[in-house]
Amino acid sequence: MSQLDGTGMKRLHREWRRRTDGRLALILDGVQNPFNVGSVVRTAAAERIDHVWIAAGTAPDHDKVNKTALGTARYLTWDVVEDGPAAVAAAKAAGYRVVAVELTSSAVPLHEADLATDVALVIGHEDRGVTPATLAECDQTAFIPQLGKVGSLNVAAATAIAIYEARRRRWTD
Repeated sequence: MSQLDGTGMKRLHREWRRRTDGRLALILDGVQNPFNVGSVVRTAAAERIDHVWIAAGTAPDHDKVNKTALGTARYLTWDVVEDGPAAVAAAKAAGYRVVAVELTSSAVPLHEADLATDVALVIGHEDRGVTPATLAECDQTAFIPQLGKVGSLNVAAATAIAIYEARRRRWTD
């Protein structure tokens, strides 16, 4: 066994791109911290997010975002919109089912959420989460089950988990 070189990694990633169908987008509803946004951008670029809507947050072209994202924002398309409901409306108009990743009374575990179609995942502010106005416009709300004594995850970590689960569910043989 040996680590893959650049050519080996490209072949591996090309194979997974062929085995993954459907579109996946993100809505960042008030995510402010540029280092969190940078981490989300890097994950989004690595997992081929089709589009990002940024509502009341930090845009990917911010200097501190680039520091964490390591230039990967160039692989993404994004729009800065007025607020979360406008982002949800834009995603729905583009043909996405909108699923908020948030702890609510009606949320289902992420692994049980309906991710079978083109999906836009909504991620909220680091402390306040997804705004109530945005939640009201979403098709579904899902949460990431946690087993420990900590009640929540860092927004970038939660986004990475949600993106991975959505992509994993769309892999074909």
